[in-house]
Amino acid sequence: MSVFVMAQQTGKLKGFVYDKENGEPILFTNVTLKGTTLGAATDVNGYYTVTNVPVGEQTLMVTYLGYDTLFQTVTVTANDLETANLYLTKSSVKLGEVQVSADRQEALTEVRTSVTKLTPKEMKQIPTVSGESDLAQVLQVQPGVVFTGDQGGQLYIRGGSPIQNKVLLDGMIIYNPFHSIGFFSVFDTDIIKTADIYTGGFNAEFGDRISSIMDIKTRGGNKKKFSGKVSFNPFGANVLLEGPIIKFKEDRGGTLTYLVSGKTSYLEYTSKVLYPYINEGKGLPFNFTDIFGKLSYNSAGGSQINLVGFSFNDQVTYQSINNYKWNSFGVGFNAIIVPSGSQVLLEPFFNYSNYKIELSESTQDDRRYSEIGGFNGGMNFTYYFGKSELKFGPFLQGFQTKYEFENSVGQLIGQGESQNTTDFGAYAKFKWSWRDKIVLEPSFRLHYYASLGVASPEPRLGLKWNITKWLRLKYAFGLFAQNMISANSDRDVVNLFYGFLTAPENLPGEFDGKEVRNPLQRAMHNIVGFEVDLGRRFSFNVEGYLKNFLQLSNVNRNKLFPDDDQNADVPDQLKKDFIIETGRAMGVDFVLKYSYKRLYAWAVYSLSSVTRYDGINEYFPLFDRRHNVNLVAAYTFGKNLNWEASVRWNLGSGFPFTQTAGFYENLVFTDGINTDYTTQNGQLGVEYGELNKGRLPFYHRLDLSVKRKFEIGTTTLEAIIGITNVYNRENIFYIDRVRYERVNQLPILPSLGISWQF
Repeated sequence: MSVFVMAQQTGKLKGFVYDKENGEPILFTNVTLKGTTLGAATDVNGYYTVTNVPVGEQTLMVTYLGYDTLFQTVTVTANDLETANLYLTKSSVKLGEVQVSADRQEALTEVRTSVTKLTPKEMKQIPTVSGESDLAQVLQVQPGVVFTGDQGGQLYIRGGSPIQNKVLLDGMIIYNPFHSIGFFSVFDTDIIKTADIYTGGFNAEFGDRISSIMDIKTRGGNKKKFSGKVSFNPFGANVLLEGPIIKFKEDRGGTLTYLVSGKTSYLEYTSKVLYPYINEGKGLPFNFTDIFGKLSYNSAGGSQINLVGFSFNDQVTYQSINNYKWNSFGVGFNAIIVPSGSQVLLEPFFNYSNYKIELSESTQDDRRYSEIGGFNGGMNFTYYFGKSELKFGPFLQGFQTKYEFENSVGQLIGQGESQNTTDFGAYAKFKWSWRDKIVLEPSFRLHYYASLGVASPEPRLGLKWNITKWLRLKYAFGLFAQNMISANSDRDVVNLFYGFLTAPENLPGEFDGKEVRNPLQRAMHNIVGFEVDLGRRFSFNVEGYLKNFLQLSNVNRNKLFPDDDQNADVPDQLKKDFIIETGRAMGVDFVLKYSYKRLYAWAVYSLSSVTRYDGINEYFPLFDRRHNVNLVAAYTFGKNLNWEASVRWNLGSGFPFTQTAGFYENLVFTDGINTDYTTQNGQLGVEYGELNKGRLPFYHRLDLSVKRKFEIGTTTLEAIIGITNVYNRENIFYIDRVRYERVNQLPILPSLGISWQF
């Protein structure tokens, strides 16, 4: 009877924490009941829930860096769920050192294996190339990330190729998040709310990729007034406009806001004047335009509906390429529904995105074209009880792909007709905490690829053991599968063309003596690490990982014959469009961070090895970098803290490449057996050495930037001076084998950028 009476004497609290000035949610801050140990942290939506709250009047307390501490009295009724939305006011007093950070609190309550959580503030501490912070530059300094160059570079995450990385923007799939000039992504940093980078071992909420996830969420527009930002630099221009359609008021119902962002590059023209020493005065032939828009409705109870859309495009002309371009667009809907009297959050979503890429070469009649378009939708349910959390939901997605490519011997590879695929499934993950010592997060994903008739069960596990408050052990395991492959080969020296294909059926029947049962690419991750807080200022993180790529598909560059009845006796390696491979990526990442008052610095060192096996030979793919070092520091100074200096130095060991063994005259016998080979002029043929047995020189680059802010009334003017590749290091891009000419990455690039925020 006493247990029953005690249960009747508690209630529950839920709500959102907002910035009082603009109505934006406050993420990852703690809401506690004064005088008790009860409380909860807000999530990515600013949402919190507290259970087992004693009945009667209670005082909620919220303390967050940069805001005045909030105390708010609420009345709790037995067995009821009360809603209390909290509004924080920005502090006018500049704080010194912070003894307890939200990040360290989260480290005790979240598994956080192989994940980096980025905010715009952290992104802007990285030295900028053009004067504007960009996610592409931030990702390059993260542990486990390998970047292949300033021009046409791609990001490879812990041994996975770009096709094995899934990029989500408010739930929409972004097929190519980076422009041809490797300094820029398609995302405007000023619209990003959070960017979670999972380099492996991600939970079952995410699927259909076997290496990594980038989950990027954007913020809503200003709920109180019209505002924006305009910036110019030698590389391009950015414009951001936002404001309310229905203004935010605490004592009134919902708000409706808009946010529009656009950026474009004019580097092709400015580089001829500002950087005449590049490309013999011909300039840098990079062009891109990115547009993003968002319309958000927020109800008084915290529910919200978002409509988003984007259009991204890129075009570049290299010396040996006639035309290379891609276009991408998408629209999407997502919502957060907060039912009254319930602790469940409902998150429906539905999106469509499309991506087209085309490359044509001037040296031969060689055109590559790829297109993918499709939808994804579903519903997420999140249920909170105490410090535990259950999240689950169904999903459905469908795609249409098309791919055209002709290899050097005239054989057509790919899918000449559009290919359709549909898949669906469900996932569930459960987070459970025990006495603030153990955090356990098992999850499971069942993904059914209907077009293939294949089901993929994928168990995942995350574990953290808080040995002490300053020493934490963590582990992650998972099985992963995907239906997408790349329309290029991992063996290509320069990966400019990155089209998409659904899992092909034109595969060998067996691999390494075993039957190939389905075309899915599959991988298994094992990751173990520990976190150490070295006092209040230093933190140290170490993670070792092993990714076993159980089955991979690759474009067959060695195809010589059509796959038809006449060539039934020809080995699969010479007639199939694609080949089967396996692989392994293993390594260890070390991250040391220092934060004290106005100085923020970190050092990252990664030691890794990536191999592929094609059934005959084991080789190193082109992105296998043994050593990678990133040193970054940012310092704020000046009387009003309106100056900031930052520096970044990157060192990477050389990538593997296939050496040239010699040249020969390649006779194509256009008239068959009647060809007179004594008079015919053949084409220049290249005899290659063993696959990727050579190594390029080390890559290293130093970047610096200095910012100065000027407060002009209610607006802010910021000037940024940056220097990329300060000591003009000649880093190799590639070798033109025929001309025997070395093409380097970008040389020293000084820049001046100006932005006006109003």
